[in-house]
Amino acid sequence: MKPDFSKGLVPAVVQDVDTGKVLMLAYMDEEAWTKTRETGTAWFHSRTRGLWEKGGTSGNLMEVIETRLDCDTDAVLLRVKPAGPACHTGAESCFFNEPD
Repeated sequence: MKPDFSKGLVPAVVQDVDTGKVLMLAYMDEEAWTKTRETGTAWFHSRTRGLWEKGGTSGNLMEVIETRLDCDTDAVLLRVKPAGPACHTGAESCFFNEPD
């Protein structure tokens, strides 16, 4: 089974397999999904960057340990072992801002 890409990009929630902490949210297209499955590292699609490997530049790769689809197959959960911070700011997780 694979995600339903019939409407374009699907959200991909990335979670640390050891801590359960949500690290980031990105989007996948079919190419990113296939590349992730083939390589065992997290790949995503951005409208501005196109296909990109998480940590490909910084070295903070994410080894994908487990992949799950939601009940409608229109969202992905990647459970990963991160090699460093998930956020481009250097934070462990991209979810550190508290709303006003």
